[in-house]
Amino acid sequence: MTIDAETLCGAFQKTAAIAPEAIALRTVGGAQALTWNEYRQRVRAIAGGLTSLGVRRGDTVALLLTNRPEFNLVDTAAMHLGATPYSIYNTLAPEQITYLLESADSRVVVTEAQYVDRIVKAGGSVEHVVVVDAPDGDPAGLAALETTEPEDFDFEATWRAVTADDILTLIYTSGTTGNPKGVELTHAGMIAQLTGLDEVAEIRFGDRSLSYLPAAHIAERLSTHYVQLVRGAEITAVADVSLLLPALLDVRPTYWAGVPRVWEKLKVALEAGLAQASGPEAEVVGRAIELGYRNISGDLSAEEQVEYAELDRLVLSRVRAKLGFDELRWGLCGAAPIATETLEFFMAIGIRALEIWGMSESGGAATINPLHAPRPGTVGTPVPGVEIKVADDGELLIRGVTVMRGYRGEPEKTAAALIGDGWLATGDIGTIDEEGYVRIVDRKKELIINAGGKNMSPANIERAAKGQAPLIGQVVAIGDLRPYNTALVALDPDAAAAYAEKCGLADASAAALAEYPAVVEAVAASIAEGNQRLSRIEQIKRFSIVPSYWEPGTEELTPTMKLKRKPIAVKYADQIDRMYAVVPGGGVYEVEPPPAER
Repeated sequence: MTIDAETLCGAFQKTAAIAPEAIALRTVGGAQALTWNEYRQRVRAIAGGLTSLGVRRGDTVALLLTNRPEFNLVDTAAMHLGATPYSIYNTLAPEQITYLLESADSRVVVTEAQYVDRIVKAGGSVEHVVVVDAPDGDPAGLAALETTEPEDFDFEATWRAVTADDILTLIYTSGTTGNPKGVELTHAGMIAQLTGLDEVAEIRFGDRSLSYLPAAHIAERLSTHYVQLVRGAEITAVADVSLLLPALLDVRPTYWAGVPRVWEKLKVALEAGLAQASGPEAEVVGRAIELGYRNISGDLSAEEQVEYAELDRLVLSRVRAKLGFDELRWGLCGAAPIATETLEFFMAIGIRALEIWGMSESGGAATINPLHAPRPGTVGTPVPGVEIKVADDGELLIRGVTVMRGYRGEPEKTAAALIGDGWLATGDIGTIDEEGYVRIVDRKKELIINAGGKNMSPANIERAAKGQAPLIGQVVAIGDLRPYNTALVALDPDAAAAYAEKCGLADASAAALAEYPAVVEAVAASIAEGNQRLSRIEQIKRFSIVPSYWEPGTEELTPTMKLKRKPIAVKYADQIDRMYAVVPGGGVYEVEPPPAER
């Protein structure tokens, strides 16, 4: 469906007029809910307030917020001024925030009371701090800002003056290899992105989804905020991601996007519930899932297709309902690699779990698995309007209107990424088959080259090692310039806590569980099983479990849970060296080879 607007501002104004009394934004349980008419009125009021603070076309507005309706209100208001709103991860330290504020040259920050001290410490060029949850009457509060529109402010003329080439937002990269870079995305690029996606996975007015990922990530901006502005979805904000499952049950989304770790946690939760079934009930559920797996590959006879349809209606529909997915038309998975087995599990229970691939620099999704012909193990085919090709060295190149204008204030890095003729160098090594399906091998700069000169994908090794073991949160494959591969393993904090409780262990710390024999055995078993899916040279020979839990936004993980490989290598250098000692030190474990190789 064509988007009849050149900017997100124009799209929002048309969308808000479709059904003004329909709910646009809400919180879980409906304690806070705004209609489209209320949304539109508050956007105008906030735009006027920002104007009173001196915000004009081309200026930036920083947002440091949790997932809440005020984010959508302020972001949309700022873009109506032709300003550039952007989000800051709420896990960042003051000095990291300072870097972003100076890079973006921001004078206005909109935040919550809990982050004000951090903004004050960050300093920079900030002149105004607006607090969305300030008490009534507080002059620094959002409510007060909404009453300060200048008398000569012409809202209609201001938003209509915004052009397709204006910068819509800055998306700051994760910073895995250095300081974050500010990716400049335009209104035209996002309109093209949403138009292309709509040809593959339609979103309708009144569709429901949840906002729970960080708004500083392109996945969240695209899948909820920008989609809502042009298609009219009802978005529920989830401030605490640990309460995601109750939120899913409250919303019962019609479309949904999740990162791999969230899909994996939902799978573990569902399997734990299914494991409690016994007798005839367990047999029926098992039969339904068995047919579901075979249905993925089209391996059902005519009679089995009838049986599967009936079991899907009577059994699998109830399984989906346990996750709040009984009305879900499709779900997306992206931002990091995911095990094919995880996607196939959801497809087996009747959920269209589609893997996508893209990056901030590509404007979001560059590929998506088609609804009618998804292929687990691939990231799908190019989004309509996007061109993809493979360079001579295997790197994937992207071209299209969706591609970024450049990195803010960094012409040299922009030139290194935009290599000519409109092509964006993605940094990902991949392949494209005859039917256009793309497979990602790994990041170009992260390939392991061992002492013998063999090139290997750490992501592929890590996926295999992690397998289906819920206790494993992260795996880092080590082997560059080394004689063989080893791995650092970080336990999953939620699964570890549940395991400790189940076993009656008094100490559920990562340090204690890292040495607990049964935990070591479970990790070793998962790695050994994964080794059987790898070539001999790729297999992990030794591993060590780190004595801490790795959380997003820490030394080991970016806010979007990407591995910070270089900082990890430095921090755990001694532990890594012990894995390569002739006689390994404490906390290093050998991986038993498969029986055929013993």
